[in-house]
Amino acid sequence: MNKAQAIDAFWKYEQTTVNDENTGDFYITYEVVTDSLDRAIPMSASIWHKNTLSWEEVTLKAEEISNALKQVKSIPLDTGFLYITRGQPFAQHVADEDETTRRIYINVMAEFLAP
Repeated sequence: MNKAQAIDAFWKYEQTTVNDENTGDFYITYEVVTDSLDRAIPMSASIWHKNTLSWEEVTLKAEEISNALKQVKSIPLDTGFLYITRGQPFAQHVADEDETTRRIYINVMAEFLAP
């Protein structure tokens, strides 16, 4: 698996986790950022939820991802490993023009390491 495929695999897993429950319309958007091996780089993603009443459900989803990242996520690459950890700050509420959608912006660190 190359670096971009590993990043996609991580976020697709989180996307599946977000949609496992029947809690409404959740989805995740993210950027694919890669660099040379032995470097940690920041990445970001947004968790979106259709909800006009509360931030509670989308906040709980961000907390689930945060808790999952308390243990480093390791994804094998063709030539090494990708490690994903929480970034700082981890989660930020974002006010969008669309009042029917709640969005939380999250930061993670991706480190590409050689074996």
